Amino acid sequence: MPMSLPRSAALIAAVALTTALATPAHADTAGQRQRDFTAAAKEFGVPENVLLGVSYLESRWDTNGGTPSTSAGYGPMHLTDVREAGVATTHHDEGTEDPRGDDARPALHPQAGPAAPPAGLQTVDEAAQLTGQPAETLRTDPAQNIRGGAALLAKYHNGRTGWYDAVAKYSGSTGDAAQAFADEVFETIRTGVARTTDDGQQVTLAAAPETTTPQRPGNPAGVECPRTVVCESVPAPYQELPNDDYGNHDLADRPASQKIDHIVIHDTEGYWDSVLKLAQDPTYVSWHYTIRSTDGLIAQHVPTKDVAWHAGNWYVNAKSVGIEHEGFAAKGTWYTEAMYRSSAKLVGYLARKYGIPLDRAHIIGHDNVPGTVPSTIKGMHWDPGPYWDWSHYFDLLGAPLGGFGLPGSSLVTIDPDFAKNQPAFTGCDSPGTPCAPRGSEAVVLHSEPSDASPLLKDIGLHTDGTPSTMDVADVGSRVATGQQYAVAEVRGDWTAIWYLGQKGWFHNPRGAKVAKPAIGWVVTPKPGLATVPVFGRAYPEPAAYPANVPVQAITPLPYTLSAGQKYSSAGTVGSEYYYAVTFAPADHVVVKGKLKYVQIQFGHRIAFVKADDVRIAPAF
Repeated sequence: MPMSLPRSAALIAAVALTTALATPAHADTAGQRQRDFTAAAKEFGVPENVLLGVSYLESRWDTNGGTPSTSAGYGPMHLTDVREAGVATTHHDEGTEDPRGDDARPALHPQAGPAAPPAGLQTVDEAAQLTGQPAETLRTDPAQNIRGGAALLAKYHNGRTGWYDAVAKYSGSTGDAAQAFADEVFETIRTGVARTTDDGQQVTLAAAPETTTPQRPGNPAGVECPRTVVCESVPAPYQELPNDDYGNHDLADRPASQKIDHIVIHDTEGYWDSVLKLAQDPTYVSWHYTIRSTDGLIAQHVPTKDVAWHAGNWYVNAKSVGIEHEGFAAKGTWYTEAMYRSSAKLVGYLARKYGIPLDRAHIIGHDNVPGTVPSTIKGMHWDPGPYWDWSHYFDLLGAPLGGFGLPGSSLVTIDPDFAKNQPAFTGCDSPGTPCAPRGSEAVVLHSEPSDASPLLKDIGLHTDGTPSTMDVADVGSRVATGQQYAVAEVRGDWTAIWYLGQKGWFHNPRGAKVAKPAIGWVVTPKPGLATVPVFGRAYPEPAAYPANVPVQAITPLPYTLSAGQKYSSAGTVGSEYYYAVTFAPADHVVVKGKLKYVQIQFGHRIAFVKADDVRIAPAF
């Protein structure tokens, strides 16, 4: 069923929308984007609300600093130019992470060829012919970009009675996926929306009576998806291979055998067609779903009852669902609204189905998954990266982040203004090169309350003891939107939190807060313990293993949680290990121990501590 906001959040949204609709659209220079939509709609004979609705589903009317989307689209109208955006890298090919993350099997380090972009990602040429503007202008000038989109819609309409088919064609898709895109556009027109764009433009799409009805049929039998999205089945092969090997996932019986605790958000680092071929390769790795950028189409590969090889940590894999999003963590790209909406609907459906809390301790990025042991930390992946808009994503989930605690709380939720928060990352295109200024969900931490002070040290990532860096892939001194941390100290406009055993400082001035007071639970070492070990997986005690299952080592990570420090708790979990190293599922065993762990937010990534080592207390 369609998701709805909590009553309080819905009321706030309704008031905000009503206020915005009551404000003259052209009151000041911040309304130039609105005037551009009006002018282009009139010039090409496109209803203004249709033009606004299409643009919102592509970009939310943003310019994104002239950088391409995850499917090579530019500007408010997402005119595609794959020649300029360039060829993608490949899925799971960077770093040394073993996607399966299980010591009981040889590590998997798959390689794939270059991910060629689809031929259809080149609408800027057609728009250039229709408008007389060069491709570069259409990519970089918002007004001309909107003209280009309007010209394409007018051409696709071609004198038809309604605009539904033209909107569907604009998605670049066909069939159910194109119709789903059109349905979402007209639903947006029906409800209306207003927002300030990433470059400060105030744009309003006034609510209008529904002008069309959904036209697409339901999803095929067997796929696990809500009825409000379009899904297809692209099965990953469960297949025997030579030398007693098999791929590319493990059969299981979740949640009867093991509770599903997490949903892991990934990006593909490759284009749709190439990535789906990898998902069907029995010698490769696997994940449960892939979501397409242009229209939000969802492909399911592995049943959610089974365990996919996606997160680089076997404990997390065995207790999670992995969702890949067509896109790139660092290549100057942004994620389309169509994909955000489709993904949020899928995650909401899965969270309800499996009782997964809608918070950032359970809806995590691949970059939040911990290394299993010290030697694997450096190779862990860091997608979907600092440009994934967690705040907007949780708004779509109906679970807004931040702002629920009292002033002075000892716990905070990281919640910067995405558009205004633009850390100076490097390495998006080449090592050391500054990334294009972009809105980000990431807040960088310093060792002292000063921007001039060094970043924190992450001895798991930087084993030589040097500080972390501003490289876009370096998560060693970075917190993310929605994550919660215990406050260690406040000095003026600077706040310190406990992070990897250190105080991490960030600028948090009144009137421009990047962290909000929170309510929750924190852990600290029990009295008498100077330090407690921190783990990347919650494995059972040795006595829990039956004779036919090798005991898995409980190996601490190279960090310390010391007396006096506090860390946000996501609750107590049981110890489990899923022994699955043979093709025949009859030989698989779920080992459950008496040992209990507490999941904590320890650094950028989650971690686990033994429940017997810590005291859990409320934070207000």
